[in-house]
Amino acid sequence: MAFMCATGKHRKPGRVKRTTAQAAGIAALTTTGVVGTLAASPALAAERPAEQTGLTPVVTVGDDIAEQIDAQAAAQKAAAEQKAAEQAAAERAQEIREARVRAARAAERKRLNAFVPPIANSYVSTGYEASSSLWSSGHHTGIDFHAASGTPVHAVGIGTVVSTGWGGAYGNQIVIRMADGMYTQYGHLSSIGVTVGQQVTPGQQIALSGATGNVTGPHLHFEARTSPDYGSDVDPVAYLRKHGVNV
Repeated sequence: MAFMCATGKHRKPGRVKRTTAQAAGIAALTTTGVVGTLAASPALAAERPAEQTGLTPVVTVGDDIAEQIDAQAAAQKAAAEQKAAEQAAAERAQEIREARVRAARAAERKRLNAFVPPIANSYVSTGYEASSSLWSSGHHTGIDFHAASGTPVHAVGIGTVVSTGWGGAYGNQIVIRMADGMYTQYGHLSSIGVTVGQQVTPGQQIALSGATGNVTGPHLHFEARTSPDYGSDVDPVAYLRKHGVNV
């Protein structure tokens, strides 16, 4: 005996009925070609490969961007290295310039601290404290360098001219206050080439030798003194040797 289920509005179709209806619907769609039509649709067909290979364009774009980033990073690195190299070269050049300046200053200090003979390529013809009636003191207060008239006379070291002009028995003379506080005197000059207050350096020509004053012939009279005045003389040979001059 068959029983029929009432299908009132408050009752849902049974599971069997729902399954049967879904199967029938799918069959109907297949029969009418809807599924086939959807599959054959150009729009959907075009989208289909994108769904299957959707990662490929993304990977391609990603590679391009990565290459650009790498290239940019490489360029930045190269620029940084170039800048660092230029900076290092500039610093090295500056160090070289500073070293040259220091060397030049050291050489100048050495030159200014050096002493030279007052007459180049000469010798002492009369020694210090030699006795003779030719000198009012009874002895020689300096040393004489052999020199023909007109021979260049040089400052023996750095100093300041404190006196020039006629010096009685010394004839034309120059007195220089040296950087060490001592004084040097140059006598019997035929010509004077410096003025009072002038700064002189070692080896600078200051005069020409001659035979002015109390002399028997042309030569240079040279003294080392503790003051600019006569009578304060010390051994000029010892003074020059103390400063490295071989006399």
